[in-house]
Amino acid sequence: MISRAHQLVQLGYNFSHEKNVCTVFSAPNYCYRCGNQAGIMEVDEHLNYSIQQYDAAPKRGEDGINHAKAISNYFL
Repeated sequence: MISRAHQLVQLGYNFSHEKNVCTVFSAPNYCYRCGNQAGIMEVDEHLNYSIQQYDAAPKRGEDGINHAKAISNYFL
């Protein structure tokens, strides 16, 4: 499997090419406007992997609940 980064994916990670390529994006709510999650992939010595997803930290004064989670068209 190829693991790559630096391309925005909404869920923090995305598999393609019959799960032979995984894109991992570690910047939640990219540019403070995309509403995406972040992903972190951990690979052990046996090449088993796990992926964790994270939301962005809430801004000060906000409750941290995304009331209208919409997919951004920022890059369209």
